[in-house]
Amino acid sequence: MPKLDQTESTLEIASTQGIKKGKTNFSKKFRDPHAIHPAANAVISVLLGILAFSCVFPFIYVIIISFTGEESIVRNGFELIPKEWSIDAYRYLWGMKEALFRSYGVTILVTILGTVISVFMITFYAYAISRPQFKYRRFFTFLAFFTMLFSGGLVPTYIVVTQFLHLKNSIWALILPLAMNAFYIIIMRTFFLKSVSESILESARMDGASEWRIFFQIIFPLSLPGIATIALFSTLGYWNDWFTALLYIDNPNLVPLQALLMKIEANLEFMRKNMDVAILQKSLFDTIPQESAKMAMVVIATLPIAVSYPFFQKYFISGLTIGGVKE
Repeated sequence: MPKLDQTESTLEIASTQGIKKGKTNFSKKFRDPHAIHPAANAVISVLLGILAFSCVFPFIYVIIISFTGEESIVRNGFELIPKEWSIDAYRYLWGMKEALFRSYGVTILVTILGTVISVFMITFYAYAISRPQFKYRRFFTFLAFFTMLFSGGLVPTYIVVTQFLHLKNSIWALILPLAMNAFYIIIMRTFFLKSVSESILESARMDGASEWRIFFQIIFPLSLPGIATIALFSTLGYWNDWFTALLYIDNPNLVPLQALLMKIEANLEFMRKNMDVAILQKSLFDTIPQESAKMAMVVIATLPIAVSYPFFQKYFISGLTIGGVKE
């Protein structure tokens, strides 16, 4: 009997060890291959946090400098924690509030209209050259690609816009020259070819859907990731553009924000370099916060788009998550 009890206990221990070993092998065999080790996850989180902070810190530093007194900047240079805080830069810009508000209105109008027009023109063009049944798709694809390599040139473009289209001192002069972008066309064409199933389009045609209905009810919703991308790029392009206004706009009522701020900075730089003029107007020159005003202009130009982006970010991300099409 003692031998029998010993044998049973040995078998029980062996079976228990076998079960544990089987569980271990099973867990190793079916372990998630995409799982990240906690230590690696912590290191990645720290690195991404440092990267995010390095991206945000320059803008925070610019904001701090914009609230620094001009005398403190001249005496101590740019400091992370200034010894003298001041709102003179914003007070100086507030003295031009009418021109600033007018330029804000022009910039917002141009950005909204330009983005909408640009998105529709680019998607129409890209969808046409992505369809195999379009007879001239190769020619128009080459035409779009050719403009990426060789542009029309500044002088011919100026002549076309001012002499042929008669858009000088017009709001459309700020919109139409930037409406088409060959690089965005290639992006959307590639997106249509790789992400939109041809079988879905054939089924819609068999059901009697027209090309317009196919585009707006099938192509457009399925293409939200690409459309959101080019819409974001177009918005930033219109918002930051000042060179177009420099070429085509002489009317002060149509000057966008970036062009206005560029002119203000140029005036400050002119006064700084021409000390004879500054001496004649010394009292005025001493009251102008030159360096902090430049930083305040950066804040004024950047803050609206930076504040509004988080509210539209969910639409941008949702577009990225619903674009999958399966056969």
